[in-house]
Amino acid sequence: VRLVESGGGLVQAGGSLRLSCTTSDRTSSNNAMGWFRQAPGKEREFVSSVSWNGGNKLYGDSVRGRFTISRNRGASAIDLQMNSLESEDKGVYYCAVARSSIATRSETNYVSWGQGIQVTVSS
Repeated sequence: VRLVESGGGLVQAGGSLRLSCTTSDRTSSNNAMGWFRQAPGKEREFVSSVSWNGGNKLYGDSVRGRFTISRNRGASAIDLQMNSLESEDKGVYYCAVARSSIATRSETNYVSWGQGIQVTVSS
């Protein structure tokens, strides 16, 4: 499965960005999908996940209330609306497809990954 992220870039602190992820495999519509990020010198961390039908959503503690994941039922694509961005949000954001239909925080539950897209937040 090939995943392609888009929408990253440079934004000022307090601003917004919207990331999108599309997959090459329509069967991914039956799988949960998620976003992770990795800042320089840090481990990759969970950002958000959404179930196959968009009905269940999970968020990391640091982004809850500021980020919103979305997915149309039956779609093999997801978006991440990021508001009130902070300098700590900068990093490479990765889209991933889970092995099951259930939203999940665990990186080990994801089987396909995108190449990542850079998000830079200037203070």
